[in-house]
Amino acid sequence: MKKIVFATNNKHKLEEIRRIADNQLQILSLSDINCNGEIDETGATLEENALVKARYVKERFGYDCFADDTGLEVEALEGGPGVYSARYAGESCHPEDNMQKLLSVLQGARNRNARFRTVIALLINSEEHLFEGIVRGRITEERRGGSGFGYDPIFIPEGHDLTFAELGNDIKNRISHRALATVKLMEFLMKK
Repeated sequence: MKKIVFATNNKHKLEEIRRIADNQLQILSLSDINCNGEIDETGATLEENALVKARYVKERFGYDCFADDTGLEVEALEGGPGVYSARYAGESCHPEDNMQKLLSVLQGARNRNARFRTVIALLINSEEHLFEGIVRGRITEERRGGSGFGYDPIFIPEGHDLTFAELGNDIKNRISHRALATVKLMEFLMKK
């Protein structure tokens, strides 16, 4: 089975990707290759951040690898928080703080349309490839549900009445932005 590194130490993302990949690859985390330092996300876009992380691993450890960056893009905030989604409430904030800030900023807003967008950068055989997944939906007025992570309790994907956190991991992993980008990645890797 082919080994590939997913440039993350986020256990939630790692579990989600491994479930989506369905044992077609052996996916290693950063800690699995003893990469324990933080990789600074210095890019101004999701694409740039994903490439920064993937290049870091490839250059220092030599593994074929992929990295992702995800942003929640809210229409009323002109696409924000976007690339800053993970630190929307400050550099060392907790995901709960990010949700609270977003709900506060959108209080009373009529336009609650948003989209989750994931970009995966793959570095393999000295080539770089990008894969994107987008899920449109809307922001709720309050937290709902107990599964998932990040903004899942306040995001309702189009075609559903439940938040990602209420839908549960099985459904979310079939329809999410990360799932859509990962399916594209897996299809590409299976052809290689």
